[in-house]
Amino acid sequence: MSASLTIPFVNIYATLPSQFYSRAMPTPVANPALILFNHDLATELGIELNGKSNDELALLFSGNQLPDGADPLAMAYSGHQFGQLNPQLGDGRALLLGDVINRDGQRRDIQLKGAGRTPYSRGGDGRSPIGPVLREYVMCEAMHALGVPTTRALAAISSGEHVIREQREPGGVFTRVASSHIRVGTFQYFAVRRDIDGLRTLADHVLARHYPEINNQADDRYLQLFTAICHKQAELIANWMQLGFIHGVMNTDNMTVSGETIDYGPCAFMDTYKANTVYSYIDRNGRYAYQNQPAIGQWNLARLAETLLSLINDDEKTAIAQVTEVLQDFAVWQQQAWLQAMRKKLGLATEQETDQALIESLLSALTEAEMDYTLFFRRLCDLAENPDAADTKLGVLTLIQAPACSGSNDTAIEHWLDEWQARCQHETSSPKEQAIAMRAVNPAYIPRNHRVAEVIKAAEDNNDFEPFKRLLRILARPYAEQPEYSSYQLPPQPDEKVLRTFCGT
Repeated sequence: MSASLTIPFVNIYATLPSQFYSRAMPTPVANPALILFNHDLATELGIELNGKSNDELALLFSGNQLPDGADPLAMAYSGHQFGQLNPQLGDGRALLLGDVINRDGQRRDIQLKGAGRTPYSRGGDGRSPIGPVLREYVMCEAMHALGVPTTRALAAISSGEHVIREQREPGGVFTRVASSHIRVGTFQYFAVRRDIDGLRTLADHVLARHYPEINNQADDRYLQLFTAICHKQAELIANWMQLGFIHGVMNTDNMTVSGETIDYGPCAFMDTYKANTVYSYIDRNGRYAYQNQPAIGQWNLARLAETLLSLINDDEKTAIAQVTEVLQDFAVWQQQAWLQAMRKKLGLATEQETDQALIESLLSALTEAEMDYTLFFRRLCDLAENPDAADTKLGVLTLIQAPACSGSNDTAIEHWLDEWQARCQHETSSPKEQAIAMRAVNPAYIPRNHRVAEVIKAAEDNNDFEPFKRLLRILARPYAEQPEYSSYQLPPQPDEKVLRTFCGT
């Protein structure tokens, strides 16, 4: 069968020196079947299906056949995992097929995950269970619809094989699209080997690929590069925080230099607001708890700074002083971006010095009342539109999740709502305009943990992918009311709660 599907590969990463990667071929799977193909994304990438059937797509995106022009390779990188440096990581279950220039002139990587062993597998099988394939598809497409920079999902394939993790599970292959798969850990790979030439080549590649606005002849171009990466990460983490998203495994090999969210393993959106929430099964000490994400982002960027010192300035003390100033600025940028996002969630187009205290008092009240984070803000939009409606205010107050919560907790929320409405009086927009603006940033639908668990269970137990496809359709329009799916807005019942998530490796 001819693999005549057209993908306009350019494969610039494959032109870098050999120490950047190891070439490897996918290991065929037993009986590949297409679960879902992202036709809209394929069009953006300039992929022409040329009449390919679902069976033929399954062969191509499982790795059983290679698209014309693909040059598969496993990328080399290191990484701090839970604070401990592993000098040799790399793509242990992923293969970069190549990169393309999309319809907007932007370069995009196309990568298979779960395509078999590579030279970096370290004894692993290089495969993926079906659960992580579906989870990553749902999460990255949901994040894209929410407006958060993220990797994308091109295809999900059932392998027809089983993998062994905690138990025997059906396997799958995921096709991921990214601006690039270059990570903080990629820079660390060359730094720990004292490969300055490789480090400079990588930095120049990232400058040209992700930050062309920086003059590549400027004496301070590498400091500018570091600053630009810090800016991107400050905005990204602020975006996560305002949505209640917890990455779950913010190792340096899971932080891209492009500023995209990557590697949706033990991630989750909070239901009840608690700043110390942890979902990752392997994060037993809460290193990557929700509230720690800004500080961990700064820590990871400090590790990136260490790799760039020799490029930034010949004098190490001067270089350290320069990157230290940027790292201190990162905390300010992240806080400013978060504060601005939270103002928008509250319908505040103007700025007042008391806004941060108003937001912090809300988060404290939400914690005490054990309220659902996402649903609270969505219901607040209704109150913005009808500020004098008693039943609307009551609808916000009845979001309390714990039956035992009453009295002072209820009063704290009521008091905060009065303060917020008083603050809104200083805005010039009408209640309707304010509500419209708020609904554009406060989603009605997020990929709630129990809903993601439902679609995975249906696939694993019954080979049923309809719940998965339905959830994707709902999440594609997160800010729109969809009355027929209103139940998907709701938090889990006590017996539906998902308290731990897994990475699938």
